[in-house]
Amino acid sequence: MQRILYIGGNLANTEGLSSAATGLEIRVTGNGFEAVNVIKSGFTPDCIISELYLPGVNALEIFKLFKLQGICPNAPFLIFSDQKNPEMKHKAHHLGVDDFFEVDFEPEKILLRSEFLIQLKQLGDITADQSAVFREYRLPWDKRLFDILVSFTALLLLSPLLIIVAIAIRLESKGKVWYSSKRVGTGYKIFDFYKFRSMYTGADKDLTKLKHLNQYQSGSEDLTKEEMQEECPRCAKLPEGTLCSPVLYKEGHKICEYWYQELKKKKSGAIFIKIKDDPRVTKVGRFIRNTSIDELPQLINVLKGDMSIVGNRPLPLYEAEQLTSDDWSARFLGPAGITGLWQVEKRGKKGVMSDEERKALDNQYAQTYSFWGDIKLILRTIPALFQKENV
Repeated sequence: MQRILYIGGNLANTEGLSSAATGLEIRVTGNGFEAVNVIKSGFTPDCIISELYLPGVNALEIFKLFKLQGICPNAPFLIFSDQKNPEMKHKAHHLGVDDFFEVDFEPEKILLRSEFLIQLKQLGDITADQSAVFREYRLPWDKRLFDILVSFTALLLLSPLLIIVAIAIRLESKGKVWYSSKRVGTGYKIFDFYKFRSMYTGADKDLTKLKHLNQYQSGSEDLTKEEMQEECPRCAKLPEGTLCSPVLYKEGHKICEYWYQELKKKKSGAIFIKIKDDPRVTKVGRFIRNTSIDELPQLINVLKGDMSIVGNRPLPLYEAEQLTSDDWSARFLGPAGITGLWQVEKRGKKGVMSDEERKALDNQYAQTYSFWGDIKLILRTIPALFQKENV
């Protein structure tokens, strides 16, 4: 029986696969992070089929993520595009994608190709252990013990305050007193993240209207000639005259596609979102945000093992989906936590932290964290709790 992991939302494609052959086991996921969690839950696919264009990130980035993390290295990775795209097809084959199909989704042809590739990979590495998907990150025992003791004690001592805050939130506005959202934490694990509700009910729907207030927004999309001449950090590591991605010519300048997209992202596509003086926030919400009381329900997440006291902040799906490149995925290889490096470095201080600064601090923590280093960060967090900015 062939096990297929399908990444995408086209039901016609999955139905076509199901009817094309008997004995197939197909799991469907909407994006790469859901796919990782399905694999971690015990489903080991013989073949992975992904639509090229997905919410937040395309199939090429998902393939690079799987390759970087060693996820299902012996499963053929096939990509389907519903339109002709020679540039993306060339890039896919350059990265090592097993096959790229365009325009018409032909289930019989795709299944025949996947079966051949599965046999080919098995011949190439007979000793490969198909069940060894990737090494799952586990918290050191001392860090986990510390998390349990601190979170349980804090919840016990703070229970009167938690009850008072819950009543205040409910009296000011209708709706649940807590807010839960899907977040991506350590090892790309998706979990329900808890906070006290600080906004009016339905505030998420108004987010797109407030993008111009985002503190991480960089401004104009147009690149200057000086910016176009900046050296790509990836190309700098390669032999002279070699580029890390296809060549583009813009305003008479030669630039690799990867660096051009990164520069554009800096100018117009801020990954993180933080809005100063957010009009969606209630009066009680503003107080509990400025004192960080709204974060206290995350102690339940810590007690459950979803995250740690100290670590990189778990990200909403729409942010995490944009951080799968080799440069920045390292942040997910360390603990997820309530407080961390970037929270104490510039929070409440003059000046706005850029995307690059925040991502660099996340990577730094993932690579260098230690038990005593966590204790120092906790001590530094206390004065940072009472920030001056309404964010």
